[in-house]
Amino acid sequence: MTLKEIGIIHSPYKIKEDAPRQGRLKDNTFKIEVYPEYAPGLKCLDSISHLMVLYWADKSDRTTLQVDREEELRGVFATRSPSRPNPINHCVAKILKIEDNILTVDGLDALDQSPLIDLKPYAPAIDIVEDAWGWAVEETQRLAQDKE
Repeated sequence: MTLKEIGIIHSPYKIKEDAPRQGRLKDNTFKIEVYPEYAPGLKCLDSISHLMVLYWADKSDRTTLQVDREEELRGVFATRSPSRPNPINHCVAKILKIEDNILTVDGLDALDQSPLIDLKPYAPAIDIVEDAWGWAVEETQRLAQDKE
């Protein structure tokens, strides 16, 4: 299996402690630089408002299999922790501006210089699951309310 880095994320977060638990919980501006050879893949991106940004959390601990969440030890696959065997992370980002191969977005939690893996359009009819339940749903609802 081979992943190709298609770009790089320029972030205000230099170290892990700077980043919020979820990118949409803090307002910050990011630049996503798509490498020129992949720029043709940005065609029509200006016709959507939000993207799913998939990136490699290269500074994460790849040996982590359990994490402490709210004083409870949970398996890493039951969390959205960036530390995991394959640190593929994703955020939904709002597109603010597109200039050539540079996207200005809001809503990420990636550290500066994180490798970009992929971009996909956010589609609420597909990406929202109305009957989802569990601790993660409850926690993210509480975090979103705290932001307001």
